Amino acid sequence: MQTMIGVIGGSGVYEIDGLQDAVWTKVETPWGTPSDEILVGKLDGVAMAFLPRHGRGHVHSPTSVPYRANIDALKRLGVTDVVSVSACGSLREEMAPGDFVIVDQFIDRSFAREKSFFGTGCVAHVALGKPTCPRLSAACADAARATGVTVHDSGTYLCMEGPQFSTLAESLLYKSWGCHVIGMTNMPEAKLAREAELCYASVAMVTDYDCWHPHHDEVDISAIIATLTGNAQHARNLVAGLPQRLGAERAPCPHGCDRALDHAIMTAPAKRDPELLAKLDAVAGRVLKG
Repeated sequence: MQTMIGVIGGSGVYEIDGLQDAVWTKVETPWGTPSDEILVGKLDGVAMAFLPRHGRGHVHSPTSVPYRANIDALKRLGVTDVVSVSACGSLREEMAPGDFVIVDQFIDRSFAREKSFFGTGCVAHVALGKPTCPRLSAACADAARATGVTVHDSGTYLCMEGPQFSTLAESLLYKSWGCHVIGMTNMPEAKLAREAELCYASVAMVTDYDCWHPHHDEVDISAIIATLTGNAQHARNLVAGLPQRLGAERAPCPHGCDRALDHAIMTAPAKRDPELLAKLDAVAGRVLKG
């Protein structure tokens, strides 16, 4: 099997440097239109796909991002590994603006988004105890360190609905829960990637201290943009370092991400909704055709 790395770029990350034979490709999905066309090409002999999460020009809010269409589109293109790069606020003193955090846990506080490909007519329950892929996350951490940034190997990401930033009370609450960073876009993205049997890693770029820190001003969009600009090249260099670390040949995921649906579908075959099954052709075709 061939590796294809899918990069979902968040605020500040809108391109991949050095992509060969790059073509913006329109992908149709049964879940609607993705955030944008997907830039497909090769980097160091490895197939790559880049999707701007908010669309070029930043047209989608965190709530309106078409998460299901985005993940389905990447799966249809043949993506095997999804790397999410996104801006976040820090809830920890030691995770300073400019640092990168390799997220390994989530608390999902979003409430206005479709969070599953499955539902009435085909019910499935995937495991999310470890919502990111350790293999892919390790490659991202290694590639991030090679850029010279400070990297934290783990962290819990609190996903809020947005688009407004936190109140002070909310920020202090999430900090008291033991969360490390706060953002608006990694959920339901990580859940959907698991349902689609895609390895998923989250690289969170710290832009600010949210509003809990007594010695830093509360979140200011101009300061966030300045930090994003500084981090953007590091993020692109991280992505550029992934092909050599993952390689062109793709072995089965040692953590089972690519087999997440093996025992997940609960609905008896005779009771499954044909219309929903048709929509699941890319996401769950491996198990539904078996």
